[in-house]
Amino acid sequence: MNDKSFSSPSIEPFDRLHVYDSLMMNAKRWLMAHEYHRRRQNVHYQSLNQPGIVCGLGVKLIEPPEEAPAQFRDKRWLEIQPGIAIDIEGNPIIVNPSVNRKFRIATAPPTTGTLTVYLVVSFVEPENPERKQDIEVLREWFRFDEKTSPPNEKEIELCRIELQPGVVKLQKPKDVLFPEVNDIDLRYRLLAKARPEAVVNAALMKYSDADDWYNSDMQKLSDRDRENLSYLMRSTSSLYPALQGIAEIGQVSLQNKRAIVDYDLFFLADWQVVNLNEEELHTLSIYLKTGGIILIETPTNNSFLIDNIHKIITDKLDIDLLSWQEMSRYHPLRTQPFLFAIPPNINQQSIEIQSGGGIILVIGNLLSAWGIDDELSLDRNDIRTAQELGINILHFAWCRRQMTQLLQ
Repeated sequence: MNDKSFSSPSIEPFDRLHVYDSLMMNAKRWLMAHEYHRRRQNVHYQSLNQPGIVCGLGVKLIEPPEEAPAQFRDKRWLEIQPGIAIDIEGNPIIVNPSVNRKFRIATAPPTTGTLTVYLVVSFVEPENPERKQDIEVLREWFRFDEKTSPPNEKEIELCRIELQPGVVKLQKPKDVLFPEVNDIDLRYRLLAKARPEAVVNAALMKYSDADDWYNSDMQKLSDRDRENLSYLMRSTSSLYPALQGIAEIGQVSLQNKRAIVDYDLFFLADWQVVNLNEEELHTLSIYLKTGGIILIETPTNNSFLIDNIHKIITDKLDIDLLSWQEMSRYHPLRTQPFLFAIPPNINQQSIEIQSGGGIILVIGNLLSAWGIDDELSLDRNDIRTAQELGINILHFAWCRRQMTQLLQ
């Protein structure tokens, strides 16, 4: 399942029908009275829940229906199972057994590479000016669509299929967790659930081809950091459901002062810190003032590098870091949501944490324990402990940014 952040309801007041003796009721006023209750219900759902599938709506391969024209009698036919979903506006989408639920994937295959097709369902508003005015009942409805772009907020994904050049023959996957080309892929279906209290996102530094000192080895290190950050984000929903981490880690150039402010946490490796120029340092200084958190990690065995990082933080960003021992015993990094009296040992190596002014400096290998290491040697307890400390960092980042934004 993928993580996704959904927008909150629009901040608009409600208009309620003023009822008084001798009020003449007509269609417009009747609709207004009912629309008020519908809007309140939708806002309540949007505020506390996320859209998705409630039950059913499975997708299975079928043979072409008998009524299909000869040119469409191929291996592209699906049948959607009955079920219920709720969209971003709180509208129920009910696919009942008596309706036609057969669907043919019509997208042409790509000439090269692969093409992803999305099968989605969406709510259809029954109010239609072209309908006859004397109809007593309007049934809320739905529609199925196939697209080659990801679903928008109002659409609920039922499945996706990756097409390749040649004849399209849809298949049932041999392994539902690892579908292949032309297989029905159900992994990205979102389930309706309670909205988390907080949604936190993170990014790391992006370089351009013009940065001649930046090489393929550094790109590999950056890719590994992004993967480990993504592992941490995925762990939030199971370890601390009130917090949702966005698994897709952004990549931001510090030449773009506006892009970085979209993220709660910005990660820098030690080698990135010592190569920052004046413009990039200025961007980071502005980012800190908006409430963002900068997370820096460096190994324990390079005191010269650690001293250089301290010098940059102190002289260039004008920030003094406090050691873990100097922090308040009630500091969020220590206590929220998981309690840490001292920093943990990861893989029998100590972790040191320093913080101040929106910067968290980790001395040790914390990020590598958020995911699965190359040797598959990390103890499960080490991974869990590292992820719990990581969630404290994410929670701290979200709280600091949220409260800072409320003051601006």
